[in-house]
Amino acid sequence: RTYSFHSSLSFPTLSLSKALQSVVMLILSAASSSSSSFMLSSASSSSARIPRPLSSFSTCVPVVVTTVSSAATSTLFPISCFGVKSRTVGIRKLRCAVFCASKVRGMAEMIEDAMTVSASGSHELPQSRDFLDARTGEDLLSAVQKAVEDEKLPLNVAEGMEDLYQNYRNAVLQSGVPKADEAILYNMALVFDRVFVDVKDPFEFSPYHKAIREPFDYYKFGQNYIRQLVDFRSSYVGNISVFGEMAEKLKQGDNVVLMSNHQSEADPAIIALLIESKLPDIAENIIYVAGDRVITDPLCKPFSMGRNLLCVYSKKHMNDDPELAEMKKRANTRSLKEMALLLRGGSKLIWIAPSGGRDRPDPVTNEWYPAPFDASATDNMRRLVQHAGVPGHIYPLAILCHDIMPPPAQVEKNIGEKRVVSFHGAGISVAPKIDFHEVAGALEDPEAKMVYTKSLYDSVSQQYNVLNSAIHGKQGLKASIPSVSLSQPWQ
Repeated sequence: RTYSFHSSLSFPTLSLSKALQSVVMLILSAASSSSSSFMLSSASSSSARIPRPLSSFSTCVPVVVTTVSSAATSTLFPISCFGVKSRTVGIRKLRCAVFCASKVRGMAEMIEDAMTVSASGSHELPQSRDFLDARTGEDLLSAVQKAVEDEKLPLNVAEGMEDLYQNYRNAVLQSGVPKADEAILYNMALVFDRVFVDVKDPFEFSPYHKAIREPFDYYKFGQNYIRQLVDFRSSYVGNISVFGEMAEKLKQGDNVVLMSNHQSEADPAIIALLIESKLPDIAENIIYVAGDRVITDPLCKPFSMGRNLLCVYSKKHMNDDPELAEMKKRANTRSLKEMALLLRGGSKLIWIAPSGGRDRPDPVTNEWYPAPFDASATDNMRRLVQHAGVPGHIYPLAILCHDIMPPPAQVEKNIGEKRVVSFHGAGISVAPKIDFHEVAGALEDPEAKMVYTKSLYDSVSQQYNVLNSAIHGKQGLKASIPSVSLSQPWQ
């Protein structure tokens, strides 16, 4: 029986001799222990349907392992795949594995294999071979059309998938990343597969949704998809030391809340991508307060499934359908209760956009700026933190990434907006925490919450202006000011 270990053996140099020897010895050692003989070949396996995009810093050697004796079926290998948490599985259940020692960063980071099968047949991941077997973009689009003709995919969803493919392809080709065509095909095949699977069997989000990391790792799936759209050469992080301070407070059991502006559906991925090299725990464990649109739109749901979410209905869309208004209010109440329970447990990091939605450009000047914060939203969040029973800290966070995935010009009622994406620099910045009692403790409501909200918003706006100067003003690191120190932690 033939099994394909088809992915990249990546190392900082082009010399694979020692690394390849160690992998071969591992395989031969396992074979010896089970009285089986193995045949090694550098030819690609026919089971490798989607080309794996490679970085210019890595070398790929596909290895096909052929077992001659069925006695090898009891041998166990440790598997570490992009789409599946590390685990030990029997060879009989193995379809693909990744032996990866790559330390490549940023745009050149390898996109590892995403589809595999767990040791238990009951956890087998549903897949659509029509998309995963595609070898060209034309194959992907033909598979979409066929799904529509077979009445397995709604026309409006199919049109959105086709638009997204064209936009994503154009954006990644502009990036100049090595093997761009392969990266486009691989990422879009996974997107189409995940969308198609969800259309067949829609996933329902609970009020508090924990990121799905297995058997398919939706978090890394989203990271690798958005990574191709970020120009890390012109991306920046403000006050990385404050992020480090937040990490220490979380370790101590304190809660941390980020009061932030909101620019695009890609915000969670942007935040994680820009800090994951230094603070991977923060990148992976942020809990996002998310509106209902990102958990109902078929093209957005797979990406949302990879994030920790507290699901709410935005005030902007509360009365889109008057008959559903009461249901939405009850759902928000359940989510607030979930948030309160999470905060009582301590060590929680929660991101919230008090504006209630994404920033929009000024209709006259076309300039972007953070949307105003809702004082009720900031005050409600502050009170939840205050009454959690454990110390809590509120930090103002600024995000600039609207070029990568801008929202529609106007707030739309209908689900299914057109996604336009591009390759561009992005930035985030966090300022020291702002204490309510220091800023507005001597004031009476409602003045106190207005003053506190203004303090948070002013800090976000100042940081946003620095990021804007660095990215759009092309000042780079020189745009730093005493209160906002820019860096590129991935360098």
